[in-house]
Amino acid sequence: MNPVISLNAVSQHFASAAALTDVSLSVQPGESVALLGPSGAGKSTMLALLDGRLSGWQGEAQVLGKPLLATGIPSREDRANTGFVFQEFALVDRQSVYQNVMNGRMGRMNIWSSLWGRFREEDHMCVTRALQDTGLSDLASRRADQLSGGQRQRVAIARCLAQEPELILADEPVSNLDPAHAERILSLITSSARSRGIGVIFSSHQPDLSRRFAERIIGLRDGVVLFDKPSAQLTSGDIDELYHGASVTSGLRVVS
Repeated sequence: MNPVISLNAVSQHFASAAALTDVSLSVQPGESVALLGPSGAGKSTMLALLDGRLSGWQGEAQVLGKPLLATGIPSREDRANTGFVFQEFALVDRQSVYQNVMNGRMGRMNIWSSLWGRFREEDHMCVTRALQDTGLSDLASRRADQLSGGQRQRVAIARCLAQEPELILADEPVSNLDPAHAERILSLITSSARSRGIGVIFSSHQPDLSRRFAERIIGLRDGVVLFDKPSAQLTSGDIDELYHGASVTSGLRVVS
């Protein structure tokens, strides 16, 4: 089975700052993987790179069986096949919940149909299923700017699911939520992906939640992978080293 993600000696620098250093890993179809680490570890950088939005990186990378280009400009097809859940939601406030979720279908339509808003029955069916899966059917007509933080996050997830991606990337999807809502959101992302046979990678700085909702955990600090292991094998020593160990860089300033 070909991996959905394959990185070989990938590094990313911004000016004199090292964001990722010699990262090599692979992710199999259907895997649920957590990128765990403190602020500034390079988690957001890795997700942006996998999403095709970063340029100038070094190394070799493949996403969904295609070589990833270091141009920072992903193709329309690549955009459609990789779903991204943004930390800040990225909703259109003046649009309804239904319209925001329908925006996830744009990459599956031809350019003229998307410009004129000519959606197919298939598009409406995908949106309806995504709303049902995220418990938003009753809020479909409400404007996004009238929602709570947890509801807005669910809309962002529904938009991603409506996209019918082959891979889901989620950047700190629960960082702004209380513990109860955080559990529901991570459960929603991972269970929805699992039911669709989709691989998911989410970033987090919360070890307990990561261990509960990911099958595998990659510990990242200072842009370097410290460990990569099944969640069941994660130890308190791993966590202590990840958050309190000595710097793994040699005088390089690291950015997230």
